[in-house]
Amino acid sequence: MVVNTRKFNTFTFFKLPSAWWCGVRLRYIDENKAVVTVKHGWFNQNPFKSMFWAVQGMAAELSTGAMVMAQIRSSGQRISMLVQNNNANFSKKATGKITFTCQDGHLIKEALDKTIANGEGQTIWMKSVGVNEDGTIVSTFNFEWTLKLKE
Repeated sequence: MVVNTRKFNTFTFFKLPSAWWCGVRLRYIDENKAVVTVKHGWFNQNPFKSMFWAVQGMAAELSTGAMVMAQIRSSGQRISMLVQNNNANFSKKATGKITFTCQDGHLIKEALDKTIANGEGQTIWMKSVGVNEDGTIVSTFNFEWTLKLKE
């Protein structure tokens, strides 16, 4: 699974423009881990001078979804992906550069293998943790991804 972060960020400009304009950028990805950053600024802030929760959600979702997309592409199969559920916890104001990291890529291959083998949809929960420049956790997001073969 080789993903060029520059090409992926160009993809976000065309397919996820609100994330791109808010500053959400994929910085690192491999089969098990993805790192996405977003910097707090005027364009993505709330009235309390911190990053709007939805911008954090876009960055967190991208850190999980980029790995799902890459592994689906590597499988060579036509598989749909969709967030079925999510939840989040906000523990500190998000200011400065926030880095979201997901290390749950190992869950994807097993779910894809099961979907391909038996044709039944699968679900997996993936976690993304956002930290500020001091390493303090500002938010934690969980996404339930559904995977199923396209007909």
